[in-house]
Amino acid sequence: MLEEELLSTHLQELRRGTVVLACLLVLKRPNYGYALLDLLNRQGFAVDANTLYPLLRRLEKQALLTSDWNTEESRPRKFYRTSAKGEALADTLSSDWDDLAAAFRLLKGEL
Repeated sequence: MLEEELLSTHLQELRRGTVVLACLLVLKRPNYGYALLDLLNRQGFAVDANTLYPLLRRLEKQALLTSDWNTEESRPRKFYRTSAKGEALADTLSSDWDDLAAAFRLLKGEL
């Protein structure tokens, strides 16, 4: 049991920052919370609603996302989109991610 808890804790730490980058990349096209949650989970970014919605609000407060309400459908939905500032950050984080992936490959002796 301890091994499973340890693994779970470290996986959660590793993935925490990747969800931010994933949101910034996916939301270059507007989307609403539940659809984003579903898409991230289908793509392997395990995140639950209690994590995602506060993250979206925080990214919006940091001006990395913008939002608009769509009230044309029967159910009003708040659509988020990556701002110019968020796109710049996503580009920087993606570049750093690529550098880290290359460094890990070196550490593993794959290059």
